[in-house]
Amino acid sequence: MKAKNLFKETFQYKETNCTIVADKERAIKTAISSIKYHRKQLDEYVRKHPKFLYSLCPVPVDEGPLVVRLMADAAEKANVGPMAAVAGVLADLAVKEMILNGSEVAVIENGGEVSAISNRPINIALSAGDAPLSKTFGFRLGDFPIGVATSSGLFSHALSFGEAEAVTIFSTNAGLADAAATAVGNLIKGKNCRRAINRGIKRAMHIQGVEGVLIYYREMVGRAGKIPQIIRVKPSETEIPTLELIGHRLH
Repeated sequence: MKAKNLFKETFQYKETNCTIVADKERAIKTAISSIKYHRKQLDEYVRKHPKFLYSLCPVPVDEGPLVVRLMADAAEKANVGPMAAVAGVLADLAVKEMILNGSEVAVIENGGEVSAISNRPINIALSAGDAPLSKTFGFRLGDFPIGVATSSGLFSHALSFGEAEAVTIFSTNAGLADAAATAVGNLIKGKNCRRAINRGIKRAMHIQGVEGVLIYYREMVGRAGKIPQIIRVKPSETEIPTLELIGHRLH
């Protein structure tokens, strides 16, 4: 069956750099409005609570905007600073509003973190800089809602204390996946690749809400839990950002 046309738009707002895909054009505007609104809420909060911005450990939040509370919850589960969940949480909130606005396909890739709810399978590709396996494989997402996040100690602009080419986490929401990918990525280092990967897998599967993990370290791959179908990416489809959509007709 031929897939229906989808609408796609890239969007930048401050540090947010995302790709929005939907089956309804109006949902693109809904997503942009959501991201702007929740980012402004976050900015206002951290001006009064700077610890939330800089802490590398969980920060308890009794009261605050929804975006702040969701970030704090994800950080608590993964035992990292709350900003480790910012991209994923912003994506989750926007996808939820797209669905409430009538979309049946709502996908946001925000800095490599993907939040998706869809009535059809969605293919995403994994990019890990110039690593040999980068842009050669991806995942066919079929169970929704889903959150996918990748942390890299080598190719990402985000803070990581690890050395992995890529740590990809699968969860039901991108906020938790984002925080968990950071937590696990920090552990992947050292000359014993197998030991490092096993250490990361053990940590990932002990984080509440994590469903699956794939770790790519020094050309060795380890995985555990529930992982979407792994697919091969065609060479003609490899010029794409990290965790970009592939295989769909887009406006």
